[in-house]
Amino acid sequence: MKLTLYILLLLVSNFLTAQTATKEQIISDLPEIEITEGINLHIISPEPIQYVDLSTEKLTGDLPATNIARIKITDHPNSDEKGKINTPSVFFNGNNIGIITVVAQSFIAQYKVVYRNQDNLNMITNIHIQPEAMQPVEFDKMTFSNLELRKFAMDIIQKKSEKNPIREEKNLKLSFQLNNVYVISDYIFLDMTMKNNSNLSYDIEDLKFSLEDKKIHKATNNQSVDLKPILQLNPQKHFRKNFRNIYVFKKFTYPNSKVMMIRLIEEQLSGRTIEMKVNYSEILKADTF
Repeated sequence: MKLTLYILLLLVSNFLTAQTATKEQIISDLPEIEITEGINLHIISPEPIQYVDLSTEKLTGDLPATNIARIKITDHPNSDEKGKINTPSVFFNGNNIGIITVVAQSFIAQYKVVYRNQDNLNMITNIHIQPEAMQPVEFDKMTFSNLELRKFAMDIIQKKSEKNPIREEKNLKLSFQLNNVYVISDYIFLDMTMKNNSNLSYDIEDLKFSLEDKKIHKATNNQSVDLKPILQLNPQKHFRKNFRNIYVFKKFTYPNSKVMMIRLIEEQLSGRTIEMKVNYSEILKADTF
C-alpha cells in the first residue's frame, strides 16, 4: 500500500512537472562554488549526468564517471606540467569566471564559479549536488530515472521472496530461482535468487539474458537476441550461500515460438553453469507495484 501510494504521488508529480515550466534562474541567485589553479573540482550527481556546459573558456572539464563531473581552471600557457602558474594569475580574487550547468536524467543544476587565489588552503575539492540546487527537467511522465528505478528495486528486495517461485532450476548443488516479475510503466523487474548448497563459494562471471527459439531445427540456425538489463540493484560478483538481486529491463515482447533464456555462468574453466527458460506467458502475469 505504501509503495502504491508513493508511485501514485510520483506519477502525479511527473504530470504536474510536464505541465509547468521550469522556474527561471538569474545569475545572482545561483549557488557559488570556489575554484583555484591546480585544483580539480569534482561535482557528484545522484543520477547519471547527461552533459555538462561550461560557459567560458576559462573552465575545462570531463566526465571520469557517469555521475561525476571533473572541472578545473584551463591551464595557462605559462603553466608547468602540474598546471601551476609560473606567472601572476590572470584572475583577481573574487572574480566570477563562469557558470557550470549540470544536466542529469531528471534535473538541471547550475553554479556560479568564483575564483580564489592559491593562498586559500580551505578550497573545496568535491561537492554533492543538493536537492535545493536541482530544478526538474520536463520529461515524459512515464519515464523514470535510474535513481527512481533503484528505489523501486529496493522496495521489491525488502519484500519476502515468494515461497513458490515462478521458475526454479537445480544442478550441481545450485538452485536458481525467478521469484517474481513486476512491471511499472514500460519497465520489467525480475526478482531472482541464487542459492549455493555446496561448501565451494560461487564467483559470477556473467548472467546472460537472451531470447531464443523454443525449437531448433537442423536446417535452421538458432536466432538469439541478447537482452541487456538497464539496471541491476547489486553489482556483487561473489556469494557463498544465498544471493538475491533485482534486474530491470525496458519493456520487451516476444512470440510464443521463443523463450527468454537466463544463463548463470561461473568464473572458472570448469565453472558451474545453470540455465533457466522463461515463457512469455509468465512475463505477462507480472505483478504491478
